[in-house]
Amino acid sequence: MSNVADQAVEESLARCVAGDRSAFGEIVREHQSMVYSLALHFLRNPSMAEDVAQEVFLDLYRNLPAIKSGAHLRFWLRKVACHRSIDRARRRQTDGMLSLEDVPEPTTEDPSLDPLLRKKLWKLVGSLPEKPRMALVLRYQEEMELHEIAEVMEIPINTVKSSIDRALGVLREKLARSMGEVRV
Repeated sequence: MSNVADQAVEESLARCVAGDRSAFGEIVREHQSMVYSLALHFLRNPSMAEDVAQEVFLDLYRNLPAIKSGAHLRFWLRKVACHRSIDRARRRQTDGMLSLEDVPEPTTEDPSLDPLLRKKLWKLVGSLPEKPRMALVLRYQEEMELHEIAEVMEIPINTVKSSIDRALGVLREKLARSMGEVRV
């Protein structure tokens, strides 16, 4: 984020804590795409991602006095979005909702990747347990550094590294098996 944007967020935060309701709207507009994107790439369901984003911003409104800076705000939003997304995925499994394989793909796609391979990869990513899947989304979709992922997920950095390594290994193995390659 640029210095100008950081300064604008800082000013909005200060106004919001002082009781200016329009400042909260500015904060939401500035960060809603990040929160929604994180939830969408993890849950692969637009309506669930919207629900998670609403919950996150409701939590933010309740916890505004505890937010110390623009950087703390972004960290807090990512952390809460991660935990809410994982909770929502767990609830979905117990509620008998659609499985990840049955959820439609988002409408924007990278034209450089084969659509069938993309669909297969997301299906395989969706088969991973929640925490390794979230670590992959944060690393490769949100392009976060390992130490940032560790902070957001509240786990040691070595756990992040090993989770990502193991998840990638599992994905490679599953992809090879599904593509008909035999390993000896």
